[in-house]
Amino acid sequence: MSIYEKLKALDITLSAPAAPMAAYVAYVQSGNLVFISGHIARKEDGSPWVGQLGKNIGVDEGKAAARSVAVALMGTLQEAVGDLARVKRIVKLTSLVNSTPDFTEHHLVTNGASELLGEVFGDAGKHARAAFGVAQIPLGGCVEIDLVVEVADAA
Repeated sequence: MSIYEKLKALDITLSAPAAPMAAYVAYVQSGNLVFISGHIARKEDGSPWVGQLGKNIGVDEGKAAARSVAVALMGTLQEAVGDLARVKRIVKLTSLVNSTPDFTEHHLVTNGASELLGEVFGDAGKHARAAFGVAQIPLGGCVEIDLVVEVADAA
């Protein structure tokens, strides 16, 4: 099954990325690596998914928020490389979780993104990662994730 067939089976439609809100670009390619800037979790209506894990958001909702970030990251990746079939490997994912000082399940929240990337890209979706808590994320978002991806040369 192709990546696009997997996305369709998962009922996922990729959107073009929103314009950056500050002094950065959405992605940079250097050689065969694509570095995708951090994306914050957004609800279906596009508004920031606001909250803090351990205070007013539970692990399951945080995991759903991280999954939504992975969908947005794939949309940006598609714009960056033109065809997701060029993805050789999801190399590294870094997840920032807006959390209380005593919250310790950042890894479970981040699984929302990691598991989806594995479903879509198979073995190429298995990646190194870091997941940790922070005091705040832009716009009050609950999760922010960035990505490093290796791609094949364009045909």
